[in-house]
Amino acid sequence: MEPNYREMVTMDPSGFVLLSDHVPGAIQEIRYFTTYNFVGDRIEGYEEPCALITKEAARALAQVSGEMAALGYRLKIFDAYRPATAVKHFVLWGIEDLDLRMKPYFYPDLDKTDLFERGYIASRSSHSRGSTVDLTLLDMGTGKELDMGGPFDLFSEISHPDYRGISDEQYENRMLLRSAMLRNGFDPIDCEWWHFTLRSEPYPDTYFEFPVSSAYLKR
Repeated sequence: MEPNYREMVTMDPSGFVLLSDHVPGAIQEIRYFTTYNFVGDRIEGYEEPCALITKEAARALAQVSGEMAALGYRLKIFDAYRPATAVKHFVLWGIEDLDLRMKPYFYPDLDKTDLFERGYIASRSSHSRGSTVDLTLLDMGTGKELDMGGPFDLFSEISHPDYRGISDEQYENRMLLRSAMLRNGFDPIDCEWWHFTLRSEPYPDTYFEFPVSSAYLKR
């Protein structure tokens, strides 16, 4: 019998670190701390614009960062650990909130119900297990993000990693990121080019809900 979800949720942050301590070269743009996201408000549980992640995922991501730096790229992080309270915020917004102000930017061709049915929003997120990261690559020469053919959190077929209705260069940029993540122990999903989870994640059956803030970590 599957355990009760609430029994799988904990507030213990002892296995987590600040991503910046392990991947100091990464740029961070924590979207859910801002209002520029598909909801349009700061998301519950995001108290500080920093990325938290499990120690194991941080070490693997440092390897990715090193590989990419040798090619002239930096990692840019949009999200990492996501509290269970934030996921609840997404779900309630999707079910109960009639606000559609961010629809033109993040889900222009879909209804809110489609976001759940197509896997863009889940009632239990791998992010809440602490070893998932949303990221892209930034060109150190130009200071700009690589063109991936579609932005972070665009809920559309365009965001599928294998979507071929984009230019060859855009597709190759996606594959550059994907290959580096795969080599270093991360697995992708089929609907978001930016989303990767550590294959050997340390907490595969545990969901965390302490807030995103360095104040909760033992340093």
